[in-house]
Amino acid sequence: MKLLVRNLPRTMSEFQLREMFQAHGSFQYCKLVIDEITGESKGFGFVEMLVEEEALAAIAAEDGKKIGKEKIRVKVAE
Repeated sequence: MKLLVRNLPRTMSEFQLREMFQAHGSFQYCKLVIDEITGESKGFGFVEMLVEEEALAAIAAEDGKKIGKEKIRVKVAE
């Protein structure tokens, strides 16, 4: 199941994003979206988890979690 993760701190690395979701189960990949011009994070990314139940648990645990000054948003990617 592919998840969209928004409102990430622009300082967050792809490694940190991966660690956050590894705690909830196995995943296929994660990708932090990077601005091609500046090389900085655009503040969102995608995570694909292998097991739907683990993905739903990750959404429940991480959606609304405060990181820095913002609350991140996690939902199923469409």
